[in-house]
Amino acid sequence: MKPFVFQEKPLHWVGSAKKNLLAFPGEAVDDFGYALGVVQLGGIPPSAKPWKGEGPGVFEIVEDHRGDTYRVAYTVRFAKAVYVLHCFQKKSPSSIRTAKNDVDLIHERLKTAQADYEAHYGKDD
Repeated sequence: MKPFVFQEKPLHWVGSAKKNLLAFPGEAVDDFGYALGVVQLGGIPPSAKPWKGEGPGVFEIVEDHRGDTYRVAYTVRFAKAVYVLHCFQKKSPSSIRTAKNDVDLIHERLKTAQADYEAHYGKDD
């Protein structure tokens, strides 16, 4: 029997996602970096959950640090790459709903990721 070999998928950042992540507190950056590494290897981090509104293959990782909540939205819809769509701090702790501008930005960046993926890797079968 052939041994199973993990194939790490490349990680692509859409828009200002990487810059936004690096502005988070260091401990949060480390936690998200580890979680995204799990995603690149085909796993699902414990703090990940499906992102509502964009259909299958779009997730968010949620981390709480010192009373603040940080989120990273990403997609694994594509066979050969992972795309980080948006990194943001949830501003309103009293509201469960994510701000409309964050939801809209994720929607637009998913379109951008699709176009970038097709340009770099071609269309998936």
